[in-house]
Amino acid sequence: CILYIVHRTQLYLDDAMWSVLKIRARQTGTTMSDLVRQAVTEKFLSGAEERHRALRAIAGMWADRKDIPDTADLVREMRRDSRASRLFQK
Repeated sequence: CILYIVHRTQLYLDDAMWSVLKIRARQTGTTMSDLVRQAVTEKFLSGAEERHRALRAIAGMWADRKDIPDTADLVREMRRDSRASRLFQK
């Protein structure tokens, strides 16, 4: 499940920008807001999907290695430390 959070913002557009967005939204059957989101995605997030695919491809690549301790076991061992004795030392 991917958590999808959106933020509301307000933009100030000059007449030319507003007109072209309004016309294009009408022509494409979408909203002006969606056109702005598409433009931001193309301009600033164009490589994000490729990076996301690459990260998904390498996720878990060390899962079958036998020379590396199991992460859950390692964390349990670290937490099993002498925390209580450290807290009460004086």
